[in-house]
Amino acid sequence: MRIILLGPPGGGKGTVAKKLQEDFKIPVISTGEILRGEMAKGTQLGKEVKGIIARGELVPDEIILKLIRKRIEEEDCQKGYIFDGFPRNLEQAKSLDRLYRQMDQDIDQVFYFEIPFEQVIERLSKRRVCRKCGANFNLSFNPPKKENVCDFCGGELYQRVDDKEETIKNRLMVFEKQTLPLKDYYQKKKILTTLDARLSKKAYLKIKDIIQKARVEN
Repeated sequence: MRIILLGPPGGGKGTVAKKLQEDFKIPVISTGEILRGEMAKGTQLGKEVKGIIARGELVPDEIILKLIRKRIEEEDCQKGYIFDGFPRNLEQAKSLDRLYRQMDQDIDQVFYFEIPFEQVIERLSKRRVCRKCGANFNLSFNPPKKENVCDFCGGELYQRVDDKEETIKNRLMVFEKQTLPLKDYYQKKKILTTLDARLSKKAYLKIKDIIQKARVEN
């Protein structure tokens, strides 16, 4: 299945995506990872992207779509894949539709992780990350055993810049303006399922059930 996960930052998309990847052996596709990968490999597109980023500019959608096409044509995507963080706006969604028409494919399911913005701020502002191993903790529901010390490696815990309250509010404003309209866009296509992101385990199980049923039917 070809799947899109939509929702505000802090809605749990990344966590659910990793579990689905493990269960169904299909890759999670992140545009950020694709861009970093192309730059690391030193491909022609990678060099172009590196120059754009070095100038402090946004990578144009045209290049993003080229990279997306290249990625989904790879062998590990033949049984399906999960988009996490793409598309980010209506123009990207329409460009993706055009790409799929060229490839005679389509998105099977879009899942929207619905959560009140106040809870997003609560979740992210309380998040702490280990500088050494990258483990995540939350001061509210998953605190470290020892203050500011990672349970796993003993590394120092810190708050990321984009997890500070003012930054989170700005990210949510951008999401509301640019990404939220995609909910209606995919609703009209009748491929959208809305999930209660406050109950992440229940949301994961619902997606898993839908994928399993679709695989049986096909």
